[in-house]
Amino acid sequence: MHWRTLLLGLLVVALSACQTPSAAPRPSSAAREPGPSAAATTPTDAFPVTITHKYGSSTIPAPPTRVITLGYTEQDPVLALGVIPIAVRDWFGDQPSAVWPWAREQLGTATPTVLRMPFGELNFEQLAALDPDLIIATHAGITAEEYATLSQIAPTLAPGAEYAEFGMPWQEQTRVIGQALGRSAQAEALIAEVEQRIATTRAAHPEFAGATIAWASPADTPGQYWIVAPHTPPMRFLQTLGWHMPPALVEAINRAGDAEIRAQIGAEALSTLDADVLIWQVATPEQRATIEQDPLYQQLAVAREQRAIFFVGWSDPIYGALSFSTVLSLPYALEQLTPQLAAALARKGNATPGATSTAGS
Repeated sequence: MHWRTLLLGLLVVALSACQTPSAAPRPSSAAREPGPSAAATTPTDAFPVTITHKYGSSTIPAPPTRVITLGYTEQDPVLALGVIPIAVRDWFGDQPSAVWPWAREQLGTATPTVLRMPFGELNFEQLAALDPDLIIATHAGITAEEYATLSQIAPTLAPGAEYAEFGMPWQEQTRVIGQALGRSAQAEALIAEVEQRIATTRAAHPEFAGATIAWASPADTPGQYWIVAPHTPPMRFLQTLGWHMPPALVEAINRAGDAEIRAQIGAEALSTLDADVLIWQVATPEQRATIEQDPLYQQLAVAREQRAIFFVGWSDPIYGALSFSTVLSLPYALEQLTPQLAAALARKGNATPGATSTAGS
């Protein structure tokens, strides 16, 4: 799965309802043995802990030791807080144990179960058989019906009611997960550390302030493009570095789709992608070549001045880090993506005759 599929399915708020299987019986807790999520650090919060969310509230009676991360990015904050989940849901990139390079040190030698459950296709029987004592689904897009079934298996964290689907900020996700794991102080310290790193990077690159950026991916229909909207976690992260989306593109998103999530635009609106820097996510080198050879695209200054950054395929760790936008992935993105952004922006005003964009991977 990648941003194009993500935008078509994973980030779509209103999807057709899926039939929810009846809840599988929960295994007897008397036979439960602590799993590999026994933490390297000790919880400091008092239990029970009750956390409110879009579907009500969940009470965790004791420090969890068998944690399932059912969303697509929650393994990162869980690992950052010193807990090894017993199962992790796979998203994209074909990473070992569904854990990317920036989180491998925290995972160590553990091998959690990898949950290969496409969006809207939860296997409740498998989840129940794992005998969790906490299910984290803050970035899973679960429905009310799915939540009701999951909560019969174990206390389940859903996203906050105030956020769009898949739009919970990384700070709040880390904070809520920290509360559920009994590690609130540790979560706040991690948030502060990453925010300081972001602030330091922004201060080191004053040229980012006020610069425009867009993120696009080709749609299945030729001449159509998916645009990542401003309120998604990756674009929020870029905004904290000083970037913003071109106003014309924001208007196009508002007209064409869900302003909170994504929008599809056609060739007639391609000029709205003429930002100071343009990020492309494509499936193959051939798909990249098709874009670069498009006469309409070649007319854009961002193409003529080679200010586009291409991510080709779905296993590029920089693309993965930006897509995840978590407490663990953002420091990696700062280190790896910032030089590419700076180099692309430095080419503004320096068009090469006949050139198309060649920046990025």
